[in-house]
Amino acid sequence: MKTIIIIPSRMASTRFPGKPMVKIAGIPMVQRVWEQAIAAKIGEVYVACSENEVYDLISERGGKAILTDPKLPSGTDRIFAAFQQIENSSDIKYIINLQGDMPIIKPNHIKNVIEPLQKDYSIGSLVTTLKEDEINNPNITKAEIEWVDNKFGRAKEFFRQKNNISKNVFHHVGIYSYSINSLSKFVNLPKSKNENYLQLEQYRALDAGLTIGVTYVPDVAPSIDTKEDLINVESIIRANNE
Repeated sequence: MKTIIIIPSRMASTRFPGKPMVKIAGIPMVQRVWEQAIAAKIGEVYVACSENEVYDLISERGGKAILTDPKLPSGTDRIFAAFQQIENSSDIKYIINLQGDMPIIKPNHIKNVIEPLQKDYSIGSLVTTLKEDEINNPNITKAEIEWVDNKFGRAKEFFRQKNNISKNVFHHVGIYSYSINSLSKFVNLPKSKNENYLQLEQYRALDAGLTIGVTYVPDVAPSIDTKEDLINVESIIRANNE
């Protein structure tokens, strides 16, 4: 049984249209994410895309791209649709959903997201330290964690903003791991009230009784949600190359 990585990619982002193909120091974002996934050496890497532009980019570089319906409502639905097109999918045990806006994520952090599944959580994810300037930032999703030890824990709740924050609140990193059963169950669940109200997909799982286990990792590289984030990541890349 094996693990695979699927990167969902969609050009029609509301906040940042065309984001997968935006160039970061000369290289399209989705290509950078794909390269980091390959460097993790976990298993086969697929890009689940809804446009030929991304499909052609990955295919021309020798990668595996799968076209999916652009009308799918979420990245999780997109990775499930891609999984259903993979040959010999019965050999797959775990699927990592690596977001397409994490161009400088460390390969070892991608590996870390599998660990909660090995401890029998339904879904795995990552958290990192919540910085002072992120506490009131509504673009940063936070997670309150019940720790099992100094590295692993269970996510109790997720939120963007809250008046009182406990010491067990961390910056949630939007990368997930699923068993085939938990992924199938998740995408077939209706949206929960909390998911609709808070606009946080994680509550569809929590409200249905699925457990989300997290691994703590330090210094997770930033994702790109805005053009300001893009400038920040480019500066990090340039600094590392100097």
